[in-house]
This record gives sequence, structure tokens and C-alpha cells, in this order.
Amino acid sequence: MASRLASRLLLRRRPTATISILQSCSHVRHFSTQLLEGVHRYSKPTRGRNLLSNASPYQLWSRSFASDNGDLVEAVVPFMGESVTDGTIANFLKKPGDRVEADEPIAQIETDKVTIDVASPEAGVIEKFIASEGDTVTPGTKVAVISKSAIPNEAHVSPPEETSQKEIPPPPPAEKDKVEEKSPKVEPVKKQEPKLTTPPLKSSPSEPQLPPKERERRVPMPRLRKRIANRLKDSQNTFAMLTTFNEVDMTNMMKLRSDYKDKFVEKHGVKLGLMSCFVKAAVSALQSQPVVNAVIDGDDIIYRDYIDISVAVGTSKGLVVPVIRDTDRMNFADIEKGINNLAKKANSGALSIDEMAGGTFTISNGGVYGSLISTPIINPPQSSILGMHSIVQRPMVVDGKIVARPMMYLALTYDHRLVDGREAVLFLRRIKDVVEDPRRLLLDI
Repeated sequence: MASRLASRLLLRRRPTATISILQSCSHVRHFSTQLLEGVHRYSKPTRGRNLLSNASPYQLWSRSFASDNGDLVEAVVPFMGESVTDGTIANFLKKPGDRVEADEPIAQIETDKVTIDVASPEAGVIEKFIASEGDTVTPGTKVAVISKSAIPNEAHVSPPEETSQKEIPPPPPAEKDKVEEKSPKVEPVKKQEPKLTTPPLKSSPSEPQLPPKERERRVPMPRLRKRIANRLKDSQNTFAMLTTFNEVDMTNMMKLRSDYKDKFVEKHGVKLGLMSCFVKAAVSALQSQPVVNAVIDGDDIIYRDYIDISVAVGTSKGLVVPVIRDTDRMNFADIEKGINNLAKKANSGALSIDEMAGGTFTISNGGVYGSLISTPIINPPQSSILGMHSIVQRPMVVDGKIVARPMMYLALTYDHRLVDGREAVLFLRRIKDVVEDPRRLLLDI
């Protein structure tokens, strides 16, 4: 009986409840009628259309997405070269909320050879970074999202965090006294700890005293440094490296440079350095000993009829070896311009992959750092490398007399599997003869 009576009451009260709900929502229907005045009606929902006529005083608000109206664009990793498949995000040049212009770098990617910039495709504001520093990325990987219409540093200010617990006002003084009376203070019993009388253990004299770990720093190895380490170790494991030495008197070369340096700058707009002289000397020596310019490939020997000389450049991030193409067809001025251009790019991190690919012979000048003598390591896939060193005044015997001469040690490291000692010594002797008497280059003797 009770259940039937309850069901009848519900049936009787249902229309009344419906009517009251509709009545309470009459203002909503009235508001929607005003909002839709002058609106074109569509039988199907449309995407991206403006449902309001030009005469309507109302505008629809919608959030901008890249898929809707292209307001958001994505900055991706560019193509890094044929031999480079991935890289590591070294650092971000901008922060979320910063304004960027089109083609402005926002991040740097460190590869095995060079550092590549990730540029913004459009002018706008950085919404967020999708990748993080230290991530390994490939060409086409999304790095950042950029809004073309956002306001810099406004939409990205996070609201202050609200405290989850509200401060409770202190109780009145009367209530506070009552609480203190009800809860008597209980002082804990202090226990006296027994004092240790055993002296600290003394280390034996034979144990080494190592520095504490707090004085050490462990940082991840940069990608370029990893690549350098792997290539140097591969070179050591692959080649049968042998180094031969000689010394060269720099008197005539330095006199030639001193006599014509001003006229050289006036005509060519670049200074005459020692590197161009040694590049020309190396070209002459490679033409006289073609096997030094060759390389082993499996069971074959590849003889190269062109001379591309790599010049080692030390930067803050590591050693890079850009290549000067077709040096056998260049004069002193062209070589100096090429070296200066590549050195500037190397120090600014603007070298491309193509400018570092290839090379048939390498010259490394450790003398700029004060090195007196060293044994350079071959840069694969080459077969030899020339090491230059500092110029030092040393006593030499000239025409039976002891005189001071500016001397430089030269070192040639070569792959002994391909190059015999005879060819290596004759190669280095040719460089010595040309540098000590530059007239040989003019006469080709």
C-alpha cells in the first residue's frame, strides 16, 4: 500500500516540477533568442564559419588552435645533414612567453660535428617547449609551440598558489586561559646519554687520503666531446700510426712575410699568415708524394687526384676540422680568406656539415698555444696529418758559425700500413725545403 501511494504522488507531482523548471528557465530562452538575432541558420554544424552576420552586435569567442585557424605554429628540428641522424638539445635561447621574430633562433642542437640552431618559423610568442634540454631529437621533431597572436609574458603568468589551509584566528584571551588550565604541562624526563670514551679510529699510514666527494663535480659529456673521443679512439685502433719529425728554419719565410705584409693587405684585404704558406707547402709535398694523399678502403687503395686540406681549429666546445676545397688551385690570398672565414664560423658555431665533410690531409697548428713538439693523431678517413709547433730562437750552425735562428719542429703522423718511412721522410723534407726557400714554389723546383 505504501509503495503504491508513493508512486501515485510522484505521478501527480511530475508535471508541476516540469512546469516550474521551464518557468525558471524562461530567461535563458529569452537570452538565447537575443543572442541569435541576425544569425544565419545552418542545417548542419559547421566548423570554422562565422555564424554571425556583419550587422550583429555580438561576436562568438573561440580558442585559437593550429588545426582551426593556424594561429599556433610549431618549431621543428631542421635537416642536419646526410651523415647526421640525430642530435641533443644543448640549451634554449628563449623562454616561454618571450617574443620571437621569424627565423630567430630559439634553441641549439648539438650534433656529432656542429651545433645547429632551431629557428622560429613565424613571428609570435612562445607558448611552450615540447622537448627538454638533453633530449635526443631527429629532423622533424617538434621543439616548441609558437602563437602568432598572443601577448608576450601576459598569458603565461601563472596565478599565485592558494593556500589550502586557511588561517584560523587566535581564540579570545579568556578561552585561551581555559584551554591552558585544562591541559596541564607535562615535562618529559631528560635522560642523560652516556659519553663515549672510545677515541676515533685512526687510519693507517698505508691508506691513501682521498679528497671528499663534495669537492668533485659530475657533469654529462657534451655530444661533440663524445664524438671526438670515439673518433680518436677509433683512429688509434685502426691505423698503424707512426710519427716522423724534422725542424725547419723560418728565417726566409718570416722575412718574406715581413717585407710584403702591407702590400698584401692593401691588395687582397687580408693579412698574410703562416698557415697559407704551410698549406701551399703541403700541396707541393702531396703532389710529389701522392700516396700520402691516398687512403685504404677495405682491400683497395683510393688515390685522390684532388687536394682538400682540413685545418684544425680549437673552440670552446671542442676541436673542429673544417675543410678548404681544391687548395691546389688556390693562391695565398684565397687560402688566407678561406682560413679566416672558416675560423670565424668555427668560433661562432656556424659551421655547416658540408664545410666539415671530406678532406684528404690535415694540418694542426699547436704552436698557437705554445706547443714545442707533439705527435698528432690521424683524422679518419685520412692517412696522415702534419703538426706545426711554436717558433723558438735556437742556436744553429750556419756556414760554420753559431747563430740564433727562429726554428720550428714539424711532425708528420702517417698510416704505416699505406705509407712507408721513405715516402713520409721525403714528404716532410719537401715541406722543409719549400718553407726555408719559398722561391721553390715560384719556380716549381
